[in-house]
Amino acid sequence: MCELLGMSANVPTDICFSFAGFLHRGGGTGPHRDGWGIAFYEEGGYREFRDPHPSVDSPIARLISDYPIKSHVVISHIRQANVGGVRLANTHPFTREMWGRPWCYAHNGQLESWQTLPLSFYTPVGATDSEHAFCWLLGELRRDFPEPPVAPEALWQCLHGLCERLRGLGVFNLLMSDGVHLYSYCSTKLAHITRRAPFGQAELSDAELTVNFAEHTTTNDVVSVIATEPLTHNEAWERMVPGELLVWSDGEVKARYQAVTF
Repeated sequence: MCELLGMSANVPTDICFSFAGFLHRGGGTGPHRDGWGIAFYEEGGYREFRDPHPSVDSPIARLISDYPIKSHVVISHIRQANVGGVRLANTHPFTREMWGRPWCYAHNGQLESWQTLPLSFYTPVGATDSEHAFCWLLGELRRDFPEPPVAPEALWQCLHGLCERLRGLGVFNLLMSDGVHLYSYCSTKLAHITRRAPFGQAELSDAELTVNFAEHTTTNDVVSVIATEPLTHNEAWERMVPGELLVWSDGEVKARYQAVTF
């Protein structure tokens, strides 16, 4: 299956260190050779890179790992294709507009009977179960909330219920954002770590790279990283539980929703 990587931070932060390890899983230390992508929300704008080739061999991926793009929210994905051919249109993350904001989405897993999910406002460009589920998911949110809700908790609860419905179709691990909040939903496998003062040293599991975050941060910085599997071997990552939705903002968990019984 594919793997996910996300970041939420309270200050503009680059993801170079984490991505340097993550890209090796795309055909190096992992089998995910069927494309990769990464999206950044920065200063009210949105920047995205996608490539249907293995990230471990991609000059674009190497550029991203060396080029410190500062962002509050990042979503990345490496693909091992199971539905849909290996091509750019099927490469995550996918993006659609809602309420004047770019919504970014990446999915890990495989769904059954996904073609039966009725589509309304949005239509897939590619041929994956992932993009179809995204179009359905965002369409359902837009139908229930034609305008942004005054109380975001209503949206969060609705999103959790929709994710639970998709989990009923198979494996559905998700990262999604509108640039304000980052949503992580676990069907089978997601882990996260929050780094704050006092910052220490981290060592990647997939590459020979070590960083001392104390040299690159201030005492007020808060940075959280979410990944399918922990990216470092000397830090304590927390694993999400199946059916759990976390709502992130500025590096902190703002809300947590637990599994419901089918």
